[in-house]
Amino acid sequence: MSWQSGFPVPSLGETTRKLAGLGQRVNRWRGKRRSSPLWTIAVASIMLVMALPIVTVVVLALTPEENIWPHLVANVLFGHPPMIAMFLAGLGCVGLSFYAWRPTAPAATPLGYLSVAALVLALGSFPGSIGQTVLLMSGAGILTIVTGTVAAWLVTMYRFPARAIVDRLLVIPLAMPTYIIAYAYVELLDYAGPLQTFVRDLFGFRSSRDYWFPEIRSIGGAVFIMASVLYPYVYLTARASFVQQSVCALEVARTLGRTPLGVFWAVALPLARPALVAGVALVLMECLNDIGAVEYLGVQTLTASVYSTWMQRSNLGGAAQIATVMLGFIVVLFAAERMARGSAQIHHTTGRYRSIPFHDLTGWKGYTAAAVCAAPFVAGFLVPVLVLIRLAWTASEDAAGNRFFEAASNSFFLSAVAAGVAVWLALTLGYAKRVAANGFTRPAVRIAGLGYAVPGTVLALGLLIPLAGLDNSIDAMMRSTFGVSTGLLFSGSIFALIIAYSIRFLAVGLGTIEAGLERISPNLDAASRALGETALSTLVRVHLPLLLPALGSAGLLVFVDAMKELPATLLLRPFNFDTLATHIYGLAALEQFEEAALGALTIVAVGLIPVLLLHRAVAGGRPGS
Repeated sequence: MSWQSGFPVPSLGETTRKLAGLGQRVNRWRGKRRSSPLWTIAVASIMLVMALPIVTVVVLALTPEENIWPHLVANVLFGHPPMIAMFLAGLGCVGLSFYAWRPTAPAATPLGYLSVAALVLALGSFPGSIGQTVLLMSGAGILTIVTGTVAAWLVTMYRFPARAIVDRLLVIPLAMPTYIIAYAYVELLDYAGPLQTFVRDLFGFRSSRDYWFPEIRSIGGAVFIMASVLYPYVYLTARASFVQQSVCALEVARTLGRTPLGVFWAVALPLARPALVAGVALVLMECLNDIGAVEYLGVQTLTASVYSTWMQRSNLGGAAQIATVMLGFIVVLFAAERMARGSAQIHHTTGRYRSIPFHDLTGWKGYTAAAVCAAPFVAGFLVPVLVLIRLAWTASEDAAGNRFFEAASNSFFLSAVAAGVAVWLALTLGYAKRVAANGFTRPAVRIAGLGYAVPGTVLALGLLIPLAGLDNSIDAMMRSTFGVSTGLLFSGSIFALIIAYSIRFLAVGLGTIEAGLERISPNLDAASRALGETALSTLVRVHLPLLLPALGSAGLLVFVDAMKELPATLLLRPFNFDTLATHIYGLAALEQFEEAALGALTIVAVGLIPVLLLHRAVAGGRPGS
């Protein structure tokens, strides 16, 4: 050991001996590796917080102050007293659907399609909230899977004019919240809108009875708007699947006599089935969660029924009972998604990859393909944005006044805090799964990723009751001890909003952080622990510097989703506290959408950043590229 400038410098021989023994120390650490139980306790604590809203809703639904289930079934859920035969038909269709779509069944059977169609018709025939919800979800699901799959296949396998530009444009509608596009299309297509006014002036019509025009405030209009905004979920998953498929499998199908269309139906589409199912499941969950668009369009879905029962009728028990029906929809969605994907696994059998051989489309075929792929972007983004720009241009000076800047600052503050909390919780869960993998942490982390599926109205209802109970307990204690009333500390506060955002969008950050952790070799953990570092110090000194890109991406995604969140914000926000989403919602309810256009454009502009980053990751995701 030598000394230089007051610091010990190990000799070459000593360094060699330490390096030679490092491998043995790493192996010994792996053999007797034990993690602190605090990581498992941390996961359990997070899971308790996430389970609290769901447990509260279920308990409140089972123990209401008065039994209003008969009223809900007859007048809200189904719209009229349902007949036993229709119930039995619906249950039979459910059983038939699960049988036809079981993992051992073929990928697509006529029995499966017929049973699902019969189930949709049976449930959609009811005029109440269940029927409206089923029709909205099924219509949006069909449109998005057709639009997203066709566009993804054309962009992935064919070369046509402006293909690279169209590929980027197709994901942009994901930045547009559903309620904003609903407001824009009502402004454009309503009776007093510019389009119908132009039709009346052009043909000399005097009233709406003189001509026919599609009604945007209807279930059909809601399906169109939802599909226009949400098809990128299917497009991105289908695009990622097509990009990663084996070129050899497609070429073998061609050599066996299949046409390009036959290759798509017989090979590419079955291979992409898990990705398509996952994309459609996201679309259906977004339809179930939406409240701003469906309420503005006059569609009484389950979410709108929860909101009206709670806020307009002041019946928490009834709202909780409707919320349990929504949770039942979520369970059915996850079960159907699992059964539709089955247990089959698809992977490459070689480490060699070839670039995709594009087929050139020239002449009218190329321009037709470009038009087909550009149409969803025009409907889902270009038209609404042009309407918003026109409205913002003609709005009064008060549109950019104090109310707008206050709502914008509230939105940015809440979203930033929620992003930080969600990323911290996601990092805790992901790292606990890495260093303390056991029979509890592994399934607990998977379950935590399901928080995104819980609608915002259910979260708000499930959080308000326990937080109000906590406030009442603290207030009673302070009154009895010090004679001071504390009032509401947690319920109806910013704290409640941050908790709701963190629970709902935890899955967004968790997926990104888990992907980042998987790229870090376990050998780094072993070497760090063998050199005396704890699991926590290894996280701080080794993993965090390597995870900075993943943490930034996760935070950005949560930030943008929190900026757009409306249902939970409406129900949990403090009095006289507006975000951009609630600011737009309130002005639209007063038919003052011109004043709300600037706020809508702000949300859309912020949402464009992660959408384009997501497209870059998907488009460049082919192995070997």
